[in-house]
Amino acid sequence: MRLLVTGGAGYVGSVVAARLVEAGHEVTVLDDLSTGHEDAVPPGARFVRASITEAHDVLADKDAVLHFAARSLVGESVEKPGLYWANNLGGTLALLDAMRAQGVGSIVFSSTAATYGEPERSPILETDPTRPTNPYGASKLAVDTALSAYADISGLGAVSLRYFNVAGAYGRFRERHTIETHLIPNVLKVATGERESVKVFGTDYATPDGTCVRDYIHVQDLATAHLLALEAATPGEHKIYNLGSGTGFSVQEVVSVCREVTGHAIPAEVGPRRAGDPAVLVASSEKIRRELGWKPEKAELSRMVEDAWGALSGKSG
Repeated sequence: MRLLVTGGAGYVGSVVAARLVEAGHEVTVLDDLSTGHEDAVPPGARFVRASITEAHDVLADKDAVLHFAARSLVGESVEKPGLYWANNLGGTLALLDAMRAQGVGSIVFSSTAATYGEPERSPILETDPTRPTNPYGASKLAVDTALSAYADISGLGAVSLRYFNVAGAYGRFRERHTIETHLIPNVLKVATGERESVKVFGTDYATPDGTCVRDYIHVQDLATAHLLALEAATPGEHKIYNLGSGTGFSVQEVVSVCREVTGHAIPAEVGPRRAGDPAVLVASSEKIRRELGWKPEKAELSRMVEDAWGALSGKSG
């Protein structure tokens, strides 16, 4: 297939683009490099530096789109909501209109479990209420709503994948954000000497060790889900799947595994709870397992940390 990967110079997008090239697809990466890196575009993929609002001509001969281009910092979305609505929703609407004009009938959308907000139960199901608590989650939910409308109106085949935390690496393709908010890379930065300690926010939650529990998925398993979703896109339908571990890992578990993998002490500084932090955020992936046959191959936390550490320290295979 001839595919356009928006945001393909970013962390998840670059891994998916690499997997698509390996699978024999003709891949074009479109990225404005506002947060991505040109050297993350995999060999064999064509690169176009542009915004998703400028995708019309690039879409001329494409069969489908895999859409990763988005702003994704929760804190920034609260400070600059207009930026998130303009980029995440406005940019995607422009992309969808360009797809429609060029006759591109399928899209796989990298959504987020932040669309659910603070859930009433865990693990979260696709049928649970969507009540995002920040502009980031709200803008992603608005895109999901738009995809349903385009499926009804124009026959678009769309699949949204909702997930929380992505971890690990795929060869040299790894996380490297200018502003890093994710726990695992920040803990590993202590091991490399970039940070003095890791901050643990609260140890009195109603969890086995008192620290927050969060969902993690290996970026390689996430990429596999996107390839399966591409095959599952059906004209006139918008399918939504959660991707998660079903159980999650605590902050203390993450720190402990990082210590084991790196061989570093990794000092931890305990602080008070952060306002609005739920005790547990975990998604169920039973639906995608059942309908698409997705099965994570690297579900163990140690595998995620080992691969992330290997890529960061230059010891990846």
